[in-house]
Amino acid sequence: MVRIRILAVGIVCVAASASAYELGRHDRETGVQRTIAPSLYAADANTYMGFEAGTILPEQAPVGIVELRDVYYPGTEDLAPDEMRVIACGTGMPNARPKQAAACFLVELGNGDKFIFDIGLGSAERISAMKIPYDYLDKVFIGHLHADHMGDLDALWVGGVIANRQRPLRVWGPSGTEDRLGIRHAVDHMKEMYAWDYASRLGNIGLAGLVIEVNEFDYRGVNQVIYEENGVTITSIPAIHALDGPVSFILKWNDLKFAFSSDTYPNSWWIEYVQNADLVIHECFATPEMLVEKQNFPVRDALNVGTQVHTSPAQFGKVMSATQPRMAVGYHVFNDFDTQPLILADIRSTYSGPVALATDYMVFNVTKEEIRVRMAAIDEDIWPPPPTTAKLPGNPADRVGFSPFIAGGREVYQDIIDDLYSRVNERYGTDVPVPGARGGN
Repeated sequence: MVRIRILAVGIVCVAASASAYELGRHDRETGVQRTIAPSLYAADANTYMGFEAGTILPEQAPVGIVELRDVYYPGTEDLAPDEMRVIACGTGMPNARPKQAAACFLVELGNGDKFIFDIGLGSAERISAMKIPYDYLDKVFIGHLHADHMGDLDALWVGGVIANRQRPLRVWGPSGTEDRLGIRHAVDHMKEMYAWDYASRLGNIGLAGLVIEVNEFDYRGVNQVIYEENGVTITSIPAIHALDGPVSFILKWNDLKFAFSSDTYPNSWWIEYVQNADLVIHECFATPEMLVEKQNFPVRDALNVGTQVHTSPAQFGKVMSATQPRMAVGYHVFNDFDTQPLILADIRSTYSGPVALATDYMVFNVTKEEIRVRMAAIDEDIWPPPPTTAKLPGNPADRVGFSPFIAGGREVYQDIIDDLYSRVNERYGTDVPVPGARGGN
């Protein structure tokens, strides 16, 4: 048994080494820069760079700024006018785990525009780590209505208001074969689900950001324009996944082309319209064996889900070979030390071009000259950035308030409240009146 395990580990290591060599060779040929996947990072940055641990790099001051850092610190880098930055805010499987949220990619353009493609469970936390004012995070494109692709829309909608968004949240998504299966129905009922939440905030905070605009389009549209503003064009193409309704997206700006599959089986629309894109993000799901051995799927279900409902790694490779992107990005799989070499081996059986297996906080900087791949270093103690316009307060007259029964149960520590109002008014030069002993909310 020990020999078998050692042999298995050896095979995985050889596969990983071969895959890493292939990645490096193709990067050199295409001018792509990347950092190695997180599970293969060296423990010491100098070791990774090819220096013995502890070596001081030449011409580097001991207290100076390190140039060309292979890490992205959110909020510290300007985008060039012709540059695109894509950040993986969710790359995992439908079931949640701490390492990877569900599907979500943030696209930032040098003209200032920002777009969110899918917003699956757990991804709102990753978005917050990018330190972007929420007024700019107001455009969401949802490929289909599975929870792992739209499950954090409520967190961005309500949480974004608390985090200082003061403009409407705009959402684009597909229709369905019935009204109840389209994005408009989903958002309308999300708002109904949060009726208590909405009523509770009336008069307590400004609610301009709780306005939500829904743009539903025909899922059957082929290369149809669904967004065209500020030099940016976004089109949709049908996707094949689970039921009629899913779509994929293509963004074009400044002679750069970005494509996001959401979830789809390999299809002719993608192959026709995503040719020679600069950066493509396409699902590359767990292999059937992983679904059986890691998730305890029955074999029949594993084969169906892994090859018919989703795109397997080898199928992903075939799609990339047919479309020839400058950089192919696979996502929608748990990217671990033991799964990554196996996934790459399957991809390499059908595709020999540049590829990256995404994990959360992976960052792609795209220009016509190069594509740079790094990981972000995030601040877990993040607070919301300030608003881009003066924050509007709530109007106390709008409060719904309490019933006499609930209001009658308040224990009012008037001395503490008087002191807090006095202290805060003095600090900020305001004159907010102290509420009555039973009248406040």
